[in-house]
Amino acid sequence: MSSKNYAFFVSITAALGGFLFGFDTAVISGAERDIQEIWKLSDWTHGLAIASALYGTVIGALFGGIPADRFGRKKSLLWIGLFYFVSALGSGLAWDVTSFTFFRFLGGLGVGASSVVAPMYISEIAPAKNRGLLVALYQFNIVFGIVMAYVSNYLIGTADMPEDWRWMLGVEALPALIYSVMIFSIPESPRWLIAKFNDQQKAREILTRTDPDGVDEAIRLAIEEEKSIKQKSGFGALFSPRFFSSTMLAVMIAFFNQVSGINAIIYFAPRIFEMAGISTENALISTIGIGLTNLIATFLGLYLIDRLGRKKLMYIGSFGYIISLTLMAYNFLGPGIPAFWLPIFVFGFIASHAVGQGSVIWVFIAEMFPNELRASGQSLGSFTHWILAALIANVFPFFANNFGPGYIFAFFCAMMILQLIWVMFKMPETKGRSLEEIQQDLHKNHA
Repeated sequence: MSSKNYAFFVSITAALGGFLFGFDTAVISGAERDIQEIWKLSDWTHGLAIASALYGTVIGALFGGIPADRFGRKKSLLWIGLFYFVSALGSGLAWDVTSFTFFRFLGGLGVGASSVVAPMYISEIAPAKNRGLLVALYQFNIVFGIVMAYVSNYLIGTADMPEDWRWMLGVEALPALIYSVMIFSIPESPRWLIAKFNDQQKAREILTRTDPDGVDEAIRLAIEEEKSIKQKSGFGALFSPRFFSSTMLAVMIAFFNQVSGINAIIYFAPRIFEMAGISTENALISTIGIGLTNLIATFLGLYLIDRLGRKKLMYIGSFGYIISLTLMAYNFLGPGIPAFWLPIFVFGFIASHAVGQGSVIWVFIAEMFPNELRASGQSLGSFTHWILAALIANVFPFFANNFGPGYIFAFFCAMMILQLIWVMFKMPETKGRSLEEIQQDLHKNHA
């Protein structure tokens, strides 16, 4: 197998954690109504049971870097796969709401940890020239997993099976088991081996298979970097003067990702369409359009990220956000725009996200930190992403019902104007550069 093909195989294997991420997040949509009816759940208990996975995601993101740093990226990826497997089986076999909530929480831990470990692992093993594409495979797999969850729910839901909701949730165990087995076939992160054990020989063997052209330079720079920060490891080092700029870059891209309104729109798309006067049936059809638009635009983002670079994609996405959110706000606040235009504006928003923030975020966060701090930094960036996702999802229905969605979209638009300014003046370009070269530039004033 050529080095290019091997790097792709290793990356796509790790990125399959993103498929399980997307599948696990979306599959609940087909089962949540049956769960409430069968166990006679109150709105509060039902909401808690469904949100348990999201709470697990926040915790998994915050602490997922600890085992990745202590035990290695490969072992952590394996445990993530096993968490998904046990969660899927347990959710499908749950005997009451307490057991269901526990197993969904366990799956959430896997989702949160996956968003930390998988992009980090791929970034550490990929050649600089196509690192953006390989890390962005994780985002593509998230989107693909969401689409496949909807397809799976539809097929099972129309098959006239008894207790079909159990099959909807339990079917995830199969790809989770396949993923866990495949993890045995990939190597450990070479940069983790150097940072933790100074195992240059093993790191060289791995990089020779994944990045033969850059192996000598990568090892030399990794050793220099490891020596320079040996006394500054740990979570607290992220807030030291030397690394604070990297930390803020990771936090800010995660912050802007969520204040774009992406998860609020995905979670509540049918409600938004119905508030604009679109029938329930057409609203559900329009949500399928959202999934397809997301998938196609993510393909485009993968194609462009190593050609145009991270910063240009963020420019494209920011301008697309601003235009589409302005139109969405005007659709609700302005005079007499026919309701059928709203799905078109939403599709434009989804495409802007997929090409811009959706393709860039996990790549960019993984590139911001030195090897010794990457696990902690990735955890902080992912935690910022998920805690904001939870908060915005929780408050959106209240504000939409009390103030109308038009003002909320106007707020999201204002945030995206701020993102555009941040991209212009603060965001560095990292295309085609080794992780160590990026660090040298980011921290040259704090040697």
